[in-house]
Amino acid sequence: MAKHCLMQFLPPCPHCHHYGVPAECHYPLGRDRELVQLVTSGPEAGDSHQGVPEPLHSRDPSCPWEQAGDRTRAIVIWGSHGLGTASPDTSWWLHALTCHGGSVPTGVAMSCRMFLWLLLALSVCAHPGTGVSSAVSPAVLPRHMDSVLDILDALESPARGGSPGTAAALGRGLGVCSTPGCRAVLGEPPGTPERPPALTPGQWQLLTELLHHDPTTPELGAVLVPDGSTVALCPLLAGIEVGLRSGGFGRPLPTLDPPADPFLAVTITEALGTSFLLAQGCDNNATVLGPGGCWDNMENPQNYTLRGPPSPVPDPVAIGAMDGVILGVRLAQGPLPVAELLRGYYGTGNGSEARRPPSSYRRRKFGALAGQERLEKEVAATLELLRTLSPTSELLRDVGTQEVVAVARRAAREFSERYVECPAIMPRCLWGAHPYRGTPAPLQPPLGSVFLHHTLEPSRPCQTFSACARAMRDMQRFHQDTRGWDDIGYSFVVGSDGYLYEGRGWHWVGAHTKGYNTQGFGVGIVGDFTATLPDPDTLALVRDELLPCAVRFGHIRPDFSLRGHRQLGHTDCPGDALFQEIQSWPGFQGTPVEQGLG
Repeated sequence: MAKHCLMQFLPPCPHCHHYGVPAECHYPLGRDRELVQLVTSGPEAGDSHQGVPEPLHSRDPSCPWEQAGDRTRAIVIWGSHGLGTASPDTSWWLHALTCHGGSVPTGVAMSCRMFLWLLLALSVCAHPGTGVSSAVSPAVLPRHMDSVLDILDALESPARGGSPGTAAALGRGLGVCSTPGCRAVLGEPPGTPERPPALTPGQWQLLTELLHHDPTTPELGAVLVPDGSTVALCPLLAGIEVGLRSGGFGRPLPTLDPPADPFLAVTITEALGTSFLLAQGCDNNATVLGPGGCWDNMENPQNYTLRGPPSPVPDPVAIGAMDGVILGVRLAQGPLPVAELLRGYYGTGNGSEARRPPSSYRRRKFGALAGQERLEKEVAATLELLRTLSPTSELLRDVGTQEVVAVARRAAREFSERYVECPAIMPRCLWGAHPYRGTPAPLQPPLGSVFLHHTLEPSRPCQTFSACARAMRDMQRFHQDTRGWDDIGYSFVVGSDGYLYEGRGWHWVGAHTKGYNTQGFGVGIVGDFTATLPDPDTLALVRDELLPCAVRFGHIRPDFSLRGHRQLGHTDCPGDALFQEIQSWPGFQGTPVEQGLG
């Protein structure tokens, strides 16, 4: 099998997603599956977050889809004797990208290598489409929620015969909810629809591409939203349809036997359960959740590129699923136009409003609706439902109840840790960072200290993605151009929009606390906190989410020390009010740490 044909056969590149990029770090990413390499321009082979991976000119001639410039599918089914070929009409749910020149091994060992492709087809938008062209022209609409809102406005217009259910019905015909579990809840999809007169050709093309794409690349069905997140539309719209029908709009939902929560079944638990089930027995390095990615242009987003090997549940799918549950539950209380609902939840533009949008609270809201214990129960319930359906009954034929429970427990724990309990981090590519100047020095985690700062300038907290991203660019420009540093000094910066912003990150020595930079991470909160405190949500994000998660994932030691910048240098930072506040936090140390070399 050609080495470039299947991304997951390639080992992850050390530091690929930080500053250094090895020359051999090649991944077949991109909307047209070209081989790409994470590269940057400029004198340093610096930060792979600074731009979208660029295509390599050389392709692997031994891979037929490379020769043809297209994708080639091998369709497989899971049986008691491993993997075998099958016809598309009976096994559309299991697709695997491979090369004609390679073989498809059989046996259980194959599941550890192939489960990622198999489960990509079990994601919520697993429709056996032909893929879409990656050509972009000036007439192509941005892959932004604003474009989707315009489409929904047109579809739901009463003057044109529309209603809140119009978009959901159209989405089903284009590919939303094509997996066995989702079909058990929402029913069989209608035939492929024609373009509604209310939509322009450009709008129809965008909607078709977002909902009827290659199931092995669920990230292609995602759009940028105003809070800076990227949301897959398929789980979002599936949850919305459940909400509409639960609220009495459209056909009643069926009674599931065995019972399972319909909101969670159509958005996340089917994908989670099958993903972690097929990961059983694989090594611990198997990618089951994530990663996130980068847009080519935040003002006119067209191409979204994952920042590492994909999984069945990349970040956009997880975020779309959480939003689908939150908004579906809202619609169950009473129908309203979907465009109105989404506009109120996400806002418009790139977060230009003066306040934090409701979507930035999704982790808290989803956790309240589906905490880890409930999510575990519903993953197990969905797997038991899949046991009764074709063709997933074959997948679960030899899986006992205790194994289902174990799979559900692991899936719920890891999903909750990543998407509910720990804060989202906006990568450098999303806030528009310039490349690192020079050669970064690596840290040696786990570190023993965290040093808290306020930025002072900007003096006002930022409450939207656009404001926080602008603050990050301004600080980086000041640190690089005025102070002559290699990069923004902080390890992370905390906005009042609910997100962390990546500075030097977890892996590279910062320039935040002179004499101590190698010993700890520098965390700056945007604002001047001499006389006032950050809002309670921002304080909780650092105290209750960032610090415990940094311990959990091995970035800082369990016995870490928290100090304010003023304890280690001649400065008033982090401001009188904030310094008084952190003295009550876990880990605070009132005595200075012994000075180091960096």
